[in-house]
Amino acid sequence: MKQVTEQESVTFEDRRQNRDNNRPEGIGERRQFSNSYNSENEDVNELAQAIDQYKLLHRRRFITFEELHSVVTGLGYHK
Repeated sequence: MKQVTEQESVTFEDRRQNRDNNRPEGIGERRQFSNSYNSENEDVNELAQAIDQYKLLHRRRFITFEELHSVVTGLGYHK
């Protein structure tokens, strides 16, 4: 058996910590889909923006029904 005596030193770079530092100026959070706040109903646009802000704030790609409920009630809607 051949024994390895030398190993290359590999340093780990945690790129998550300097996520915004490496981006070119003017480019914000990376988005998978484009914003689609083009509904004729302003309430729909407001809800879409509120959900998007919640997802950005909490770093969530998808939200649960409970989270959706908290966003909707945060906008002032009630049963």
